[in-house]
Amino acid sequence: MSYATKRYWFYAFVTLFIFTVPFMRVNDNHLLLLSFEKLQFHFMGLAYDVNEFYIMPFLLMFLFIGIFALTSILGRAWCGWGCPQTIFRTIYRDLIQGTLLDLRNSTNKQKRMNTSSLENKIKVVVGFLLWALIAITASTNFIWYFVPPEDFFIYMQHPQDHLFIIIFIATTAAFLIYDIVWMQESFCTYLCPYSRIQTVLYDDNTKHVVYNTNRGAQECTACEACVKVCPTHIDIRQGLQLECINCLGCADACSTVMGKLGKKSLIEWGSPKSILHEIKCSIFSKRNIMYFVAMAGSLIFAAVGASGQERVLVNINKPNELYKTHDGIVSNNYIVNIHNTQKQTYTYDVKVEDKNFRIDSFEALRLKADGMRKRILVISTNQNLSQSDRRDTALKVKLTVFAKEDPKISVVKEISFIYPRAE
Repeated sequence: MSYATKRYWFYAFVTLFIFTVPFMRVNDNHLLLLSFEKLQFHFMGLAYDVNEFYIMPFLLMFLFIGIFALTSILGRAWCGWGCPQTIFRTIYRDLIQGTLLDLRNSTNKQKRMNTSSLENKIKVVVGFLLWALIAITASTNFIWYFVPPEDFFIYMQHPQDHLFIIIFIATTAAFLIYDIVWMQESFCTYLCPYSRIQTVLYDDNTKHVVYNTNRGAQECTACEACVKVCPTHIDIRQGLQLECINCLGCADACSTVMGKLGKKSLIEWGSPKSILHEIKCSIFSKRNIMYFVAMAGSLIFAAVGASGQERVLVNINKPNELYKTHDGIVSNNYIVNIHNTQKQTYTYDVKVEDKNFRIDSFEALRLKADGMRKRILVISTNQNLSQSDRRDTALKVKLTVFAKEDPKISVVKEISFIYPRAE
């Protein structure tokens, strides 16, 4: 099976996976969702409130370290096999313009399309409209990672009330149309920052597209099949270049030509050390081991953070007024925001752990699943707790917020109680 066929099957798998992930749910939570509307992050069936976004840095660390490790081991495999830019260009150039409309020759990507005839001009317009439809579909799929599909389809029943979503989809689709139709592979060559850092991460053990110079001088037929098929218009015989996206189209082309001569392809996917020096390479180099350790550490910290997910989310703020005094009683006011993250209705109440304090005012909150509401809390004391005659005293008070139906659903918060200075 050629590299091109393998890539096309992998593209199909990636496309299907990306399109269906927004519909996947575990424990009534999405597999992957970042909701700005509900201020929640869903990951692998777990839902995290905005107050629990502490796992995000570790997941981002894993992502970026993973990209560096992937580049160090497999070169620009992401660019050729997983990047949306490459997949979209393949769909537009090879599938629509090439296979469906017969405007391009897949074996010669250097040759410009012949648009002189009316028939071909109509085909160009048809191809553009087909890609515009795909771009809109891809943009809609993209927003499902921020607005879940079940909400999106309800919102679209009244699109005039959700213009931001419409503008977002239209803007993203317009960028995809401009990028794929006009910018083309220039995005990879001139704009993509990934291509600029790849040379820093490469060494002689890194796998990428390698032209075997040891055999090339005697066996190359100068047919330039590898040059004609290259989407970024480079000559791989001149060595590794910034524009190479590791699609391995040149390896397929050379395999076809050299196969007719009964010889092995001059262009292979492997490391310079293994191909040019015929030395077996291991992925467990010191640098790669450090990448693996860092990635494992990121996942461990993310897992530890995820295991500490709070069963109820509470945010307590103090208004500008520090305290009130009346008949020897000092009271502090607070604004308590409670978010019921459970899947059923609970009634939440509060209690103070310190016997020197009492709750003067708080009405228990009955919250539906994923409900959120604020209440005024008043805590007071009739004890003399002043510790200075020069400034007010800030005392630490532990406050427990719990569900009456299930005391196990609780959280303990430490708040500051301001007591006036002694007179």
